[in-house]
Amino acid sequence: MPSPLAALSPLDGRYARTADPLREHFSEQALIRNRVRVELAWLRGLASHKDISELRPFSARTQAELEKLVKGFSEKDAEKIKGIEAKTNHDVKAIEYWIKARLAKNAEVQRSLEFVHFACTSEDINNLAYALMLAESREKVLLPRLEDLIQSLRNLARKHAALPMLSRTHGQPASPTTLGKEMANFAQRLARAKARIAGVEALGKLNGAVGNYNAHTVAYPRLDWERFCRGVVEGLGLRFNAHTTQIEPHDWVAELLDAYAGANTIVLDLDRDLWGYIALGYFRQKLKAGEVGSSTMPHKVNPIDFENSEGNIGVANALLRHLADKLPVSRWQRDLSDSTALRNLGPALGHTLLAYASCLRGLGKLEADPSRLAADLDANWEVLTEAIQQVMRRYGVPQAYEKLKALSRGKRLDRRQVAAFVKGLAIPAEAKKRLLALTPASYTGLASVLAKRA
Repeated sequence: MPSPLAALSPLDGRYARTADPLREHFSEQALIRNRVRVELAWLRGLASHKDISELRPFSARTQAELEKLVKGFSEKDAEKIKGIEAKTNHDVKAIEYWIKARLAKNAEVQRSLEFVHFACTSEDINNLAYALMLAESREKVLLPRLEDLIQSLRNLARKHAALPMLSRTHGQPASPTTLGKEMANFAQRLARAKARIAGVEALGKLNGAVGNYNAHTVAYPRLDWERFCRGVVEGLGLRFNAHTTQIEPHDWVAELLDAYAGANTIVLDLDRDLWGYIALGYFRQKLKAGEVGSSTMPHKVNPIDFENSEGNIGVANALLRHLADKLPVSRWQRDLSDSTALRNLGPALGHTLLAYASCLRGLGKLEADPSRLAADLDANWEVLTEAIQQVMRRYGVPQAYEKLKALSRGKRLDRRQVAAFVKGLAIPAEAKKRLLALTPASYTGLASVLAKRA
């Protein structure tokens, strides 16, 4: 087997360890294993149906043997199936032949062998296999990793809920917030994105070559095939789609991939904001002995984790958006263009997982610098002109906005200049006292309350 250094994809080379949890779900071996799983679920279902007189329910011993074919499925098994495929030039047919060969010595199953893949088109098997891969990778890998990211942000939000920070709208000094509130914003956005991903129902179909149970009804005219097939699909933990062509139309897959891309876009926004806060000095990054930031500038501690996350999101979303646009489109009752596209689900979600891991690693290195935050606030007293203006409006001072614009637009103000302006206002003494006590660091509204609710 080639060294990881010879891997064509960085997911199988440089980033193999981080992407490894998805290998169980999206490798070629995983796809083959899930096809075997679906074929055997169909065979067991047929054998248990009382109106299929040619079959009898399998004994506990045979049921255990069938279960072992799935749970004990190995790389060696996958290689044997690939060997059969090399002769048949058909991946699903190769699985049918392998199952028949593996069960050939079981006397109880002998009468059932021709019911392996009975009335099925390849897409009956494929769509269910991919649905299982997507559903299980979502629950076991991607949603837990996204939740780790959300919890890390919530921890930062609560820790720094009351730590004042200068806002920057359009890149310019603006009304203050708190560092924690900005982290809370992202935590809440990602929580909604996570719920959207989790809320997409995984669909499956099992209705034959063009979705009409044509072969089924000829073989067993009196059997309620739609009800039976619904039961098999739902038995796999999927929702049954009754209206399809040869393929399940992939609308739900597109919805899921679009939801992942939406969450990724939020992470991208977070990456860029944190990169900027590090550049401003609001955050320092924890040092690790032995690490180098630059090959020539010894002082550098670069925000590489957030940069890596951003880069992987770009790759992931390019694939996710393409797949979401492409997969629901198929000529007439089907064409094969979805088949090769679906094989890129692993890379799309692999780069998504890398992005989450890199961002999470970067969050773990952050240390707020309160003195830098305080210095930035103290250098921008002009941000209080918003507050002063509103109090002036309350008490009927004419042209409040215009007067403060003349004082502050394009200028830096200090405490003395702000105080001198306030002292000259014709407003009640109590209101004047409150304004004179106000500082950029205390002008944060309900930011700390909102941060603690993340």
